[in-house]
Parts: sequence; structure tokens; C-alpha cells
Amino acid sequence: MLVLTRKKNEAIQIGDDIEIKILAIEGDQIKIGIDAPKSVDIHRKEIYLDIQEQNNEAANVSLDLVQLLKENK
Repeated sequence: MLVLTRKKNEAIQIGDDIEIKILAIEGDQIKIGIDAPKSVDIHRKEIYLDIQEQNNEAANVSLDLVQLLKENK
């Protein structure tokens, strides 16, 4: 893991297309801005993990349904 220190209004560049900028520091929280192409999905980690879990559950339901359809032939 790369660890960087940044101050307000400083940024981090990822590749040619993604910039992460520190917008504000308030107590133990920071506000960041992310400039990236619309094709790049950006989520808070807990939301990303929830999406992954929902996708896995949907895939399992689909597999169960396929198995039921095969058994009923």
C-alpha cells in the first residue's frame, strides 16, 4: 500500500485520468473530491462491498433457478 500525506487543496494523480483532491479537513474527517471519467465506478467501500454481496446473492439465485429448471425437464 502506498501511503501519502496531503494538505488541503493538494491532490493525488492516478494515471492520466483520475485526480483525488483534499477539499477540507474538519476534525477527524476529510472531504475529498474525485475527478474521474464517467466510465469509472466510484463508491464508498461499504457500499461497494454491499453491491458485491447483492451480486453474489443474485448469481446464486440464478444458479439455483437453472438447477431447478434442469430437474423439471
